[in-house]
Amino acid sequence: MANTATASAKGAPSINTIVMAGGLILALSFGARSMFGGIVEPISNDLFGGAIEIISLSIAIQNLVWGLAQPVFGMVADRYGDRRALAIGLCCYLAGLGVCIVGTTPLAQHLGAGLLVGMGISGTAFGVVLAVIGRAAPEEKRALYLGIASALGSVGQVVMPLMASWLTAWLDWRMTLAVITVMLAPMALCIPRLRADAGPSAGGGMGRAGGDDTPPLRQTVTQAFRHPSFLFLTAGFFVCGFHLAFITAHLPNYVQNFCIGTGMSPGELRAFGLRALSVVGFANIIGTLLATHLGTLFPKPYVLAAIYALRTLVILVFISQPLTPLSIMVFAFAMGVLWLSTVPLTSALVLTMFGPRPMGTLFGFVFLGHQLGGFIGVWLAGAWFDIYANYDVVWHASVALGAVSALLHSLVKERGAGPALHHA
Repeated sequence: MANTATASAKGAPSINTIVMAGGLILALSFGARSMFGGIVEPISNDLFGGAIEIISLSIAIQNLVWGLAQPVFGMVADRYGDRRALAIGLCCYLAGLGVCIVGTTPLAQHLGAGLLVGMGISGTAFGVVLAVIGRAAPEEKRALYLGIASALGSVGQVVMPLMASWLTAWLDWRMTLAVITVMLAPMALCIPRLRADAGPSAGGGMGRAGGDDTPPLRQTVTQAFRHPSFLFLTAGFFVCGFHLAFITAHLPNYVQNFCIGTGMSPGELRAFGLRALSVVGFANIIGTLLATHLGTLFPKPYVLAAIYALRTLVILVFISQPLTPLSIMVFAFAMGVLWLSTVPLTSALVLTMFGPRPMGTLFGFVFLGHQLGGFIGVWLAGAWFDIYANYDVVWHASVALGAVSALLHSLVKERGAGPALHHA
């Protein structure tokens, strides 16, 4: 199958169609993932005697596999076609949710919610979708279209946690997962629309996609890992994954156990935590579009550094105040503004440095750093909670890591990689 990046422009979907289809795929992929935080406690009570470390490890494996598989899906997309990579990802997602529904052992949950869902997210998330949009968009508007698609993807995180909150109040966790699984079906209709042409507008730091002066993919990857700015991006993105995965998986449980004096039942508090995640998703739409605009006015590395510095401040203020419904919602909104606003800026930097052709592969490696952070954040939080009945060390680690990431991103050189690689 020929690479969709080199397809003829004749009959190719418009950039608006590609962005809308990509945004819907992202919304469904991230929306389904975000509802796992609402079923950690029901699954743990039903299958594992109330201990949350097992399902926390499953979600941690999900984040790790998502990261490890991202470069693989990127290579599949770059070599064999974006739509093929997306279709494989969707099949893995559906299979993983199915195994999670019927599984009754830790191994089954690690396979379903962990391995297969992780592969499914990897094949239907940023690495592949943003690579298609990056190839299809005119160079001067790439950051804008990447930001729009990322913002559209946040809609799923607004809708699905609310839906999960409602479903878990009426159905058991298995039926909730079954409904979410059916909701992924529209992805199959969107995948054929993700077909991009890498014409003259697709130039970048590496030269024209498909041009004679484009280095082989293996050489590009090797040279990227020798470039300090690429390594800083990868290391800094580790922190983003730590923050996002920890909060997504454990905020409902944190609210349920530590927000006291409200008169709410444990189930109502867990549902409140899911609604807070929905607020995160809503605020992320605003934050992503704002960060994309700021990235056109100021150097993108400095905008990223500011985002991580603000995250550090928001978390520090949150954990230093009493946990109340108001503080939770204020935190959710503030953190949401800073949530996935890092992604269009980071992907735009990779495009600027190396050009569109190796985008799927190189962003896959950057995203691997993100998911390594996610694995550690989710698993550490679950293990620490089961032993010490609190999340204190994870919150303080989030503060320290946020400060480190802000420093690393301030050292990234926005346009240093392309010429260096091109003349290597």
